[in-house]
Amino acid sequence: MTFDDEWAELKGDARERRAARMTLDTAGGPSGTDGDLVVHQDDLGAVGNEAFRVHGELKKCADIAGAGADKEGAGTTARAAAELRRRNLGAGGELYTTLEVWSSQVRTVLQMCAHISDHLDYSKKAHANDEVRIEADLTGRDGSAVPVSELEKYVK
Repeated sequence: MTFDDEWAELKGDARERRAARMTLDTAGGPSGTDGDLVVHQDDLGAVGNEAFRVHGELKKCADIAGAGADKEGAGTTARAAAELRRRNLGAGGELYTTLEVWSSQVRTVLQMCAHISDHLDYSKKAHANDEVRIEADLTGRDGSAVPVSELEKYVK
């Protein structure tokens, strides 16, 4: 086998190995595809808007504790429970318990919706900061890219 034949074979083997392993710019995806983690503002915005909408609707529609509140702030459900208790009916206490459990669960779901929206904002900022740090880590002092031999140390 001539040097040129052997060299061509080695280059072909190297191309096959490179295509099969994970690279930073393709994350192991097919050649020519962009495998980088990408977060688009539109994607985050759609999820965040939906979480905000659910929060608003839930707060408005699920507040049985404050629904029909009187001057003292007691809602119709709480007033009904008090009236049942005043008449010595066991359903009054059960209605209070139901109201407390329901209100607690509604607050939990409201907190989760707010958490989703806040977390999306945080994720976008964190990803941008990660990109800046990774770019700085993979750039030499002269501005050139870090050699592959240096990157392979992290993989092994």
